[in-house]
Amino acid sequence: MRLEHDFIGELEIADDVFYGVQTFRAKQNFDITGEHLCDYPSFIYGYAKVKKACALANCELKLLDQEKCDYIVKACDEILTGKYNDQFVVDMLQGGAGTSTNMNTNEVIANVGLTMMGHQKGEYKFLHPNDHVNLSQSTNDSYPSAIKIATYDDIGTLFESIKLLRDSFAKKAEEFKDVIKMGRTQLQDAVPMTLGQEFHAFVTMLDEDLERLEEARKLMLEVNLGGTAIGTGINAHPDFPKVVVKHLREITGDDFKSCADLVAATPDCSGYVHVMGTLKRMAVKLSKTCNDLRLLGSGPRCGLNEINLPKMQPGSSIMPGKVNPVIPEVVNQVCYHVIGADVAVNFAAEAGQLQLNVMEPAIAYEVFKSIKMLDKACRTLAEKCVDGITANEKQCLDFVLGSIGIVTALNPYIGYENSASIAKEALLTGKRVREVALERNLLTEEQLDELLTPSNMLKSNLSAESRAHFAKK
Repeated sequence: MRLEHDFIGELEIADDVFYGVQTFRAKQNFDITGEHLCDYPSFIYGYAKVKKACALANCELKLLDQEKCDYIVKACDEILTGKYNDQFVVDMLQGGAGTSTNMNTNEVIANVGLTMMGHQKGEYKFLHPNDHVNLSQSTNDSYPSAIKIATYDDIGTLFESIKLLRDSFAKKAEEFKDVIKMGRTQLQDAVPMTLGQEFHAFVTMLDEDLERLEEARKLMLEVNLGGTAIGTGINAHPDFPKVVVKHLREITGDDFKSCADLVAATPDCSGYVHVMGTLKRMAVKLSKTCNDLRLLGSGPRCGLNEINLPKMQPGSSIMPGKVNPVIPEVVNQVCYHVIGADVAVNFAAEAGQLQLNVMEPAIAYEVFKSIKMLDKACRTLAEKCVDGITANEKQCLDFVLGSIGIVTALNPYIGYENSASIAKEALLTGKRVREVALERNLLTEEQLDELLTPSNMLKSNLSAESRAHFAKK
């Protein structure tokens, strides 16, 4: 054991850990979610990049001697390898506006640096968590900057999963391009389409999500480092903001920049609101897609049964042979969580008061968790569901040929009233639309064949020329 102190008092700390007294207190105080900083490594690495950039800036500005700078940088580089992830033990939800996370980081960096220097952990007179590692900083500028770096990186990872799912749907769209089926509105027969068109719509939605996320991600590139406590820059060099972002760009390879108004930026959480809203937008559409897959695969005898979802596991403890759409179901539930997280982030962002928002830990937790879950959900849906989907082509075509909805194609030529009457009779008698129309002598057999051929109803086909051509026939 080693003895450490803060202004509250002294505590014994196990000598095999790299965190210190303030982290220990936070560990005891905040046992809330069961999820800790170590469960979100990108956040740890984002903070290590912040501390590394700050040390280099302080050294350049002659505020920190070269030796201490070197050991802080080396400690940060070690943390970036993942070697010390288990030393970040504070709960993700915490009081204090993130101070416990900041001190957990400061103490680990200091103690890793001390051991490299040949000193004992806790010998802070040689490398101090506050005086040296936290120099020119406050939790109020380092914490949100670390959140933004981690969010920027995490969205980059999410991009890859979305692209994987997008490409999976695109392959199926091409595979199913000639499978004619019935489109539906309000769960009622509408007009024909192809299964490929239906799956390509899923591709388009994901392409739009990628564009919106890229736009939202750029908001994370503005950081308030150098603002310190409330944005005035107290205890920091006047040139610190521009010097530290220079080093941050070099460390990350990304175009980070300093906020134009650091006082305004310190309590402002609107960037996270925008990111979370974009994630919610994606979740809503992704959940709708999963609803569609479940409906299209319903059955196998008493549902739509137009597609077959991969059989992943037995579906019932009492009904033999039942197989459930478990992958779309779990993705639905991920989406519900993200939608709820958006509400939490909105409330937390609104809760800012005067020069600080103390609810940023909740924002960080919900944003990180939502991205992490969506990342896994997209990969799971692609690899364990979409890639293995097959089409029941005969079932799809039978629905089209037996549908009442195809009477829509007759509207321009026999009028709405006649078409509605045909639909009503077909529904009451069980006859097909073509049969009823032919019996009424409203159109010739040749004309009906042309109009009611499913492939002729898959795209825009009504023009002055086409109507004139049809009238001549």
